[in-house]
Amino acid sequence: MKYYLVFIFSFVTFIITSQNLMIPLDTMVVTNHNTIIKGVSISYSATTGTQPVWDKKGVPIATLFYTYYERNNVKDRANRPLIISFNGGPGSASVWMHIAYTGPRILKIDEEGYPVQPYGIKNNPNSILDVADIVYVNPVNTGYSRMVKDKEGKLPERETFFGINADIKYLAEWINTFVSRKNRWESPKYIIGESYGGTRVMGLANELQNKQWMYLNGVILVSPADYKLYNTGQTVYSSLNLPYYTAAAWYQKALPSALQKKDLLEVLPEVENYAINTFMPALAKGGFIAESEKQKIAKKVSYYSGLSEKAILQNNLDIPTSFFWKELLRDKSGHIIGRLDSRYLGIDKRESGNNPDYSAELTSWYHSFTPAINYYIRMHLNFKTDVKYNVLVSQEPWDRRNDNTREGLRQAMAQNPYLKVLIQSGYYDGATTYFAAKYTMWQIDPSGKMKDRFTFKGYRSGHMMYLRNEDLISANEDLRTFINESLSKGKSAKY
Repeated sequence: MKYYLVFIFSFVTFIITSQNLMIPLDTMVVTNHNTIIKGVSISYSATTGTQPVWDKKGVPIATLFYTYYERNNVKDRANRPLIISFNGGPGSASVWMHIAYTGPRILKIDEEGYPVQPYGIKNNPNSILDVADIVYVNPVNTGYSRMVKDKEGKLPERETFFGINADIKYLAEWINTFVSRKNRWESPKYIIGESYGGTRVMGLANELQNKQWMYLNGVILVSPADYKLYNTGQTVYSSLNLPYYTAAAWYQKALPSALQKKDLLEVLPEVENYAINTFMPALAKGGFIAESEKQKIAKKVSYYSGLSEKAILQNNLDIPTSFFWKELLRDKSGHIIGRLDSRYLGIDKRESGNNPDYSAELTSWYHSFTPAINYYIRMHLNFKTDVKYNVLVSQEPWDRRNDNTREGLRQAMAQNPYLKVLIQSGYYDGATTYFAAKYTMWQIDPSGKMKDRFTFKGYRSGHMMYLRNEDLISANEDLRTFINESLSKGKSAKY
């Protein structure tokens, strides 16, 4: 494959460590490529670079690394959708969906998503680049994105970037600049966020619309994390985990035979109904629940989860997910199961205990993603630097106060009749469970007047459902369908 390289470097660079590692503040490297998507030859350009974040005085305070894919030979760019893609963390680079889901090149893994050597990448015949251009954005401290020191050698205050609302604010400003530079104001626009990126894009929908005057056609939440549910200390929300427990136990063949012999999608609706209409009200009673009801609930939850009634009662019906990952196979194979994808197995030092020693799935993903992204950026996209690519870093302390992102998305939808929402979740995700994602969807618009503008899709895999090849195909097709159905097609934006 031949590369046609264009280097456009600014004169400004900055020092990011005491070792004087340097990266351009504002730069682009452009390469041209060809691939086959859904049997059609696609020519496209890839722009990797950095673009500044400025303060109110116009002084650069950070630079964000991005990769932008644009299909060549498009006659009508104004009608071609633009997808703006984020991962989560909140300290995650935009690597996961970039080289495993929607991008034109994906890492080499097996059909179920496990690492294989030699590490590397291959063409993605399912990429949505055939129907939309895509930019993958790395927030501050992720990928090659970094804060910038001022004239006195001081870094900006942490609260400028590291919090729910600060993150949304500076990223919206950055997106405005990017869209202006790339002349994409006319294009239909979509934002997609995975995991914590779900919180991020819910908030960005409103921030872009009401502070940047940028109206979207679609918001896509992939395995979304909703902090209106997490870390609240409210026991009733643990009932939302039960359908996930069923799915994980079904996959690990740990359910009673009456359930195990059924297909997963035959079982889950029954469990969802029980979780909302019976289990949640029971948990709401706390220690004042009648003993007879408590025993009855424990028996049914055991039936649906694969755990023993004794273990459920010892947890007062409120089963921590960490305990489930440790307990499910304790008396069977002795393995722990994965947090983000419970198809994965791991080995702890001791079978006893309440928490796994490590995340079996995450170590597997680091195994395959880290070599691939470093190789791909340097050797295929020709962006070369000695700065370390941060796949996932701690951004703590992260300010989670005043989280109005769910309400922000509702406001954006109410004000913009074009705006639709797609939610994608894996049934075996134990971190941001699929049923919690459904619950979030139900709560965004209490009026119910916009429920026909929401779509939920579930997959037989985990947090990164696209790692399983069958789901990679179907999930990208669901994106194509969503994009097509959310285009205006000449209709006016009105109720």
